[in-house]
Amino acid sequence: MSVANAGEHGLSAGEYIQHHLHHLQKNFNFENATQHGIVDFRVFNLDSVVFSVVLGVLGCFVLWLAARKATAGVPGRFQAAVEILVEMVENQAKGVIHNATSRKLISPLALTVFVWIFLMNAMDMLPVDLLPQAWHGIGPSLGFENYLRVVPTADLSTTLGLSTSVLLVCLVYNIKIKGLGGWAHELIAAPFGDHWALYPVNFFMQVIEYVAKTVSHGMRLFGNMFAGELVFMLIALMGGGWALSGTGIGLAIGHVVAGTVWTLFHILVITLQAFIFMMLTLIYAGDAHKAH
Repeated sequence: MSVANAGEHGLSAGEYIQHHLHHLQKNFNFENATQHGIVDFRVFNLDSVVFSVVLGVLGCFVLWLAARKATAGVPGRFQAAVEILVEMVENQAKGVIHNATSRKLISPLALTVFVWIFLMNAMDMLPVDLLPQAWHGIGPSLGFENYLRVVPTADLSTTLGLSTSVLLVCLVYNIKIKGLGGWAHELIAAPFGDHWALYPVNFFMQVIEYVAKTVSHGMRLFGNMFAGELVFMLIALMGGGWALSGTGIGLAIGHVVAGTVWTLFHILVITLQAFIFMMLTLIYAGDAHKAH
């Protein structure tokens, strides 16, 4: 729903924002999902799932296309840009993970994470009402609700899903590098020392560390992208207020200036957030190679 349409239907600014913050959801009726007080996992944010999958496929296709067209001669602009990106990720991986065998998997993983998150973040650069307005005419006719959020990384379930996947990678490398017995011993012997009286405290601290890393990893990305999404909505409301009133040239100019400035600044934000998430992925995977 556009700002103008919101005004026509009597929505306040708060209701307009709430509308845009509501996900397109689907409730899958798994009969056993809520039995005996089990947490209900039936509701899926379809918009986040669809956009993240589509952008993931797009990112992989771009990287595959660059690899397919790579030549040993003078590279074109596209190949040069991808090579710079690959070299940057590889250099960061070498500085954190000294195991060359592990880097064969972790470096491409970090590259994929960077490209994927950058593309998901970049959805925030689209006009606030562009895709939701298009869905407004399509969704109800298909039997779906009239809601659509286009930035997957502004959805906490997406970012925590990504950080949980990184946690699983770290657990796998902990076992692979140290062995199941060695890692189990580390869980109870660090950080306070290898003494039976300290085993429960050490294990509790290790659990807290893993949980804190995973939650903060996902929350950092979510918080920044959610805040950026809200700012774009507020700027859209500024323009909508001018459009509905038909007066206030200063408000119109402010809308254009604010939108332009925030968009240019947000290019840095979306890139930086993708880079930070990638670097934390490398750092956490690197920690899995170290003995405490």
